[in-house]
Amino acid sequence: MPYKITNYTKEKAKKLGVEVRRSMRKGKKIAVYKDNKKVADIGATGYFDYPTYLSMFKKDFADDKRRLYRIRHAGEQKKIGSPGYYAWHLLW
Repeated sequence: MPYKITNYTKEKAKKLGVEVRRSMRKGKKIAVYKDNKKVADIGATGYFDYPTYLSMFKKDFADDKRRLYRIRHAGEQKKIGSPGYYAWHLLW
């Protein structure tokens, strides 16, 4: 089943000034576009993300998963425009 982009991610994308669409790349959830040009494919389809955890479990559990993700991927959010940057800000 294809990944459904959540309102959480759409709102975050709007704040970053990008557009999100379903990725056509195998194994990825979301394609990120800026000025109608694709800049990244993010989110592995085999893993959950913060909005998915929120929809399936209690907020405390989702918040803990977010905390652990951010520990594992610390530093990726610093390179603006990288796939890690967009995953950090759009999915977590």
